[in-house]
Amino acid sequence: MNKVIQVGLLGMGTVGTGVLKLLQKNGASIEQRVGAQIVIKKVLVRDLSKSRPLPVDAIMTTVVEDILDDPDIQIVVEVMGGEHPALEYMLKAMQNGKHVVTANKDIVAKYGRELFETAEKNQVDFQFEASVAGGIPIIRPLKQCLAANRIQEVMGIVNGTTNYMLTKMTRDKSDFASVLAEAQAKGYAEADPTADVGGWDAARKIAILASIAFNTRITLDDVYVEGITAISPQDIEYAGELGYCIKLLAIAKETPRGIDVRVHPAFLPLSHPLAPVQDVFNAIFVSGDAVGDTMFYGRGAGEMPTASAVSADIIDVARDICHNVASRILCTCFDEKPVCPVRYTETPYYVRLLVEDRPGALAAIAGAFGAQQVSLHFVIQKRKVGDCAELVLITSRVPDADLRLAINTLRGMSVVREVQNVIRVEAAIE
Repeated sequence: MNKVIQVGLLGMGTVGTGVLKLLQKNGASIEQRVGAQIVIKKVLVRDLSKSRPLPVDAIMTTVVEDILDDPDIQIVVEVMGGEHPALEYMLKAMQNGKHVVTANKDIVAKYGRELFETAEKNQVDFQFEASVAGGIPIIRPLKQCLAANRIQEVMGIVNGTTNYMLTKMTRDKSDFASVLAEAQAKGYAEADPTADVGGWDAARKIAILASIAFNTRITLDDVYVEGITAISPQDIEYAGELGYCIKLLAIAKETPRGIDVRVHPAFLPLSHPLAPVQDVFNAIFVSGDAVGDTMFYGRGAGEMPTASAVSADIIDVARDICHNVASRILCTCFDEKPVCPVRYTETPYYVRLLVEDRPGALAAIAGAFGAQQVSLHFVIQKRKVGDCAELVLITSRVPDADLRLAINTLRGMSVVREVQNVIRVEAAIE
């Protein structure tokens, strides 16, 4: 085997370092599998003087043109992060006839159409397996392994930070603030954790997965998003008593009104395959009309898991180069399906209320729900809080709009001191 495929690496942070380590460690077996040697020719960095864990001084550069304009470099790998100038670098690489691999969920979710069109126009590959769920294979299974199926649902735990936090809150009965501080101290959460705890990281990922699963362009703006900041130890305790756990779920389903795509905390039955997924692990549950239910589980982030996905894309592109093919599987968003407005989505709901402890209170509350055609599956009184009673209600399946009208009515009632929380139940109540 004399063929050499040269790669330019944009970025030498955690993921870039992992890619170099993996290609060096398993280089011999990768060469056998590809039919060519894969060589990192140049690495773009910001600071040449920075100490690095690998001896790469000879191939480092601060000039991006050393990679984008080098005719010998056939694959450009973007692992620098951020939207700009990463997007411009990838587009320029494609325009120069280079294949592109990225781990950048922000760019794929926001600029996917432009990147796919540019790749197709220039007959190059565009691969992005690592953009969702780190080392877990999910993009390629949806695009290839499950391509004969009509996908009915994609539901996943795709943010390790929030899953770690909810796991800790469940195990230790800790509150949100203390668990967030611990996650930040361990490096699981950023100093500004909004993208994680606010649900936006998961929203970008489900936009990507929904686009592939349902063959229509879904953007971040299409995703309904709630974070976990309102989840309390009481909610977690009551969920367990009722046979549920609380997870931040990224959900996409095809409905008669369009694609229902959302991210929010949810009561999930303990019997569901996603329920045991704990700590920083991720999992994606996929239902297809032929394959039935499948689940993909593993580490959703980290140096080597993400490097595994990036390197697999590099290998896939290298195989195409060896066989003189490209653009085999590009954008699969060939339909234009509407997005289902969240007001039409239907689930049961958990509602926790603080109400005055006096005769007629429960009847008034039931009447407020009934006025909006919301049936109550059950109501239980949990504890006394001063001169009030804490009530936990589970509704039957109800449109979101009707539930919100009922909640607004409750907030205006003198008998209701506080609507403490409202959380979807991601399973039909039998």
